Amino acid sequence: MFGQSMDSARDAAGGVAGTVLIPMRFVWPYGGRSVFLSGSFTRWLELLPMSPVEGCPTVFQVIYNLPPGYHQYKFFVDGEWRHDEHQPYVPGEYGIVNTVLLATDPNYMPVLPPDVASGNSMDVDNDAFRRMARLTDGTLSEVLPRISDTDVQISRQRISAFLSSHTAYELLPESGKVVALDVDLPVKQAFHILHEQGVFMAPLWDFCKGQFVGVLSASDFILILRELGNHGSNLTEEELETHTISAWKEGKSYLNRQNNGHGTAFSRCFIHAGPYDNLKDIAMKILQKEVSTVPIIHSSSEDASFPQLLHLASLSGILKCICRYFRHCSSSLPVLQLPICAIPVGTWVPKIGESNRRPLAMLRPTASLASALNLLVQGVNFLSDPEHSVSKRKATERKDEEIGILLYF
Repeated sequence: MFGQSMDSARDAAGGVAGTVLIPMRFVWPYGGRSVFLSGSFTRWLELLPMSPVEGCPTVFQVIYNLPPGYHQYKFFVDGEWRHDEHQPYVPGEYGIVNTVLLATDPNYMPVLPPDVASGNSMDVDNDAFRRMARLTDGTLSEVLPRISDTDVQISRQRISAFLSSHTAYELLPESGKVVALDVDLPVKQAFHILHEQGVFMAPLWDFCKGQFVGVLSASDFILILRELGNHGSNLTEEELETHTISAWKEGKSYLNRQNNGHGTAFSRCFIHAGPYDNLKDIAMKILQKEVSTVPIIHSSSEDASFPQLLHLASLSGILKCICRYFRHCSSSLPVLQLPICAIPVGTWVPKIGESNRRPLAMLRPTASLASALNLLVQGVNFLSDPEHSVSKRKATERKDEEIGILLYF
């Protein structure tokens, strides 16, 4: 099982006289037809062949004797340079490389490259990192890298080029289901269907018009809960059972006219996209129209009759598509090499003097459900409990649980 690997180890041991060498096992567990190893210990000139592990044809390994110290390495898989994202890695002279630190005794202090940080031993001397920033809000104290403006621009250009050259067809799964609702369906039954199907929104089909006319989403459910709380005594049980989606949409338009303060009609057109629309246009449509999803609808006729619902596009789906595309070449996007807290995205607890940022919405356990619903209607994606969220990470981990409880009350 170790034939080729042990030969490489013996060759390495024989080539370095008078040096204490430590056998090191390198593993590539992600499959491939031909896998090789190269690194600083071979001066990046030699490719060491890796052998499949007996009984695990997708796992490749090689044993190589290394002197104590700091080493970098990469894998050459089927003609492409790769690194293992589950092992320590840094940006280096040869792109993203994995690192290993070997010591013979507890008192051994390796000679590392200058300005190497702790953790994953990130080489901040690389052009990808211009300066260091320290968070001083009392929750994080480690030194975090910041990306240069040049690398930000490179990442933006490459992502923009990808989104502009790929269409909505990239988002369609190999198999799946789509759910559409009849506008004459009772609202109560419609929400039961959404819950049973495990979806949070569905396009609405009008048989009379022969087209999709809108969507029913979790925000509608929240608004209905609010209206029941305010005027529930005015509605009979029969009205609750028979109130249709179309009737609710008309009532929602009336509420919008009241809320805009002018009494003028407020109608939102049905926002959708086609399968040949590029991902950049779809993402911009989601952001500019302030919607969570965009139905992908296709019609083979010129008059757009007999439309077919193919998929529901969302920003999370587009992000997954980006990750799939750049999964094996993430070094081409420098911004992906940074920790999330070093990138100014998302909603965070604001620091002193940063009043221009959107605050993190928080509720205490004793707050009423109505208060939570009001915040969610205002566009808050999830709520944090300050008494239990001891860190930003904890608040994020509670997201799915809190959303699920509130939306499927």
